[in-house]
Amino acid sequence: MLILSGILVMVIGLMLRFNALLVVVAAGFVTGLAGGLSINDIVGAIGEAFVKNRYMSLFILILPVIGLMERHGLRERAEILIGKINAATAGRIFMIYLFVRQVTVAFGINMSGMVAMVRPLIAPMSEAAVAQGRPVSQRTLDKVRGVAASADNIGNFFGQNLFLAAGGLLLIKGVMEQLGYSVELTDMVLYGLPTAICAYIVNFIRFIIFDKTIQASVARDEADMKAGKLVPNELNILVTPEELKKEAE
Repeated sequence: MLILSGILVMVIGLMLRFNALLVVVAAGFVTGLAGGLSINDIVGAIGEAFVKNRYMSLFILILPVIGLMERHGLRERAEILIGKINAATAGRIFMIYLFVRQVTVAFGINMSGMVAMVRPLIAPMSEAAVAQGRPVSQRTLDKVRGVAASADNIGNFFGQNLFLAAGGLLLIKGVMEQLGYSVELTDMVLYGLPTAICAYIVNFIRFIIFDKTIQASVARDEADMKAGKLVPNELNILVTPEELKKEAE
């Protein structure tokens, strides 16, 4: 039962809002000491876990970098860039990004999609392409952001099975061989290639349709603004007069 004391340390530490990293490390030491481990063994176990999960640590380090870039105008520069390109539409941006995402994942290159690309770059660029300097509603922006996220997910999902060392392919190979079926990774990649191509074609058409539907949404926003149902706030986002009053308060 004493081994579970580490859980109690975590609960109390997080309830008191202590530094989460210190709480986890302290809980690890308490659990190790309660289990009869020496200080050297505990430190060794923590070091081994850190080495095994070092790529997760690199992922975490990306977050403050992206935050600093956004703070210093990354989103605004992306919007300005797209605003200067008359032919740019949200659908075309998604087409290009989906292709790039599939190809890079197929070669084993991870761009940390949502964190490093969609939120700071793809979403603002597509929003600027849709708005074109006009105020739009939050509903319209949410639609754009949702499709931007789907482009990343689809590219990652169908692209990763084209990489020979992908975890999914290795898992399938291991399970099939345990069941007595001999499969080669290259054959699995070749079978996944037509699916990836079809996925891109389907979404290519989907993005073309999205360009038309999102413009209809923008037109509704403009009609509501002319009717006085929606008004732009400080961020140039259309809200109801009641919501604008709440924001002012």
